[in-house]
Amino acid sequence: MLTVIGEGLVDVVQRASGIEAHVGGSPLNVAVGLARLDHPVQFIGRYGRDAYGDSVAAHLRASSVMLPQGPDGLPTSVATALIDDDGAATYTFDLAWELPGLADRIAFMLQGTTLLHTGSIATMLAPGAADVLAAVEFAHPSATISFDPNCRPSIITDVDYARGQAEKFAALADVVKASDEDLAWLYPGRDVLESARHWLALGGSEGPAMVVVTRGADGPWGITAAGVAEYPAPSVTVADTVGAGDSFMAALLSGLVDRGLDGAQNRDVLRALSAEGLRELLAHAARAAAVTVSRPGANPPTRAELNGASGEG
Repeated sequence: MLTVIGEGLVDVVQRASGIEAHVGGSPLNVAVGLARLDHPVQFIGRYGRDAYGDSVAAHLRASSVMLPQGPDGLPTSVATALIDDDGAATYTFDLAWELPGLADRIAFMLQGTTLLHTGSIATMLAPGAADVLAAVEFAHPSATISFDPNCRPSIITDVDYARGQAEKFAALADVVKASDEDLAWLYPGRDVLESARHWLALGGSEGPAMVVVTRGADGPWGITAAGVAEYPAPSVTVADTVGAGDSFMAALLSGLVDRGLDGAQNRDVLRALSAEGLRELLAHAARAAAVTVSRPGANPPTRAELNGASGEG
């Protein structure tokens, strides 16, 4: 069982051609991405007893994502995405982030979890961020931990606070993915790849096994103890970039699971991953992101689509 914990919301997308509503949220998108790649996955998040909440639950169930948490009495969170002429998205948010009762149920919910992913608003916004950190600390002795800060400066405006939160989670994670924009905001004036190297050293021997940086058209770059690897971004006509990083994250984790590298018992094997092994994972994840940007909205590929994109049978 794979577990994703974090925010789910509705993206209200504004384009020149009109307004559309899509279910989104970075962790939710990762959960859907993993499920579409044929992994059993549960999503621990919150959504309201309203029409948007119904659409969140229906969207997750349509991709066979399990939902151990039911709706609560708060409104479902909403992100408004403005798409520019180049397909890039900028966001504003109206959201609530808390997970009442999670602490009492987390041991039961995480039974059998071999990988736990979290990130974005869920790891930054009080009061829920403290519950997420506690869940990661609980899971760490038995599960692979992955983290994507997916920073939202319009919500968390204090960069010093955001940096501290990101470093807490990165130090507990085995796999960290960040965009070059995330690292440039968190560490202004520092080369983003140097910031990635800094994260690889967090937590010492208990810190990350790999840190991966997505760089848009420049393609992904990553580092492990064995060295660095990169992969050129596939050439594709971009519809928009909504959910591209989340599809990348899901496929990166899927590649690890397919190789049997999830679970704390495999932590040493993951740490010994070669630079060539990392490059293969980056290629797999980059192809997933390319499929997603080729069509509107956060619409990650199925395993069959991803195999087709890579020319596999």
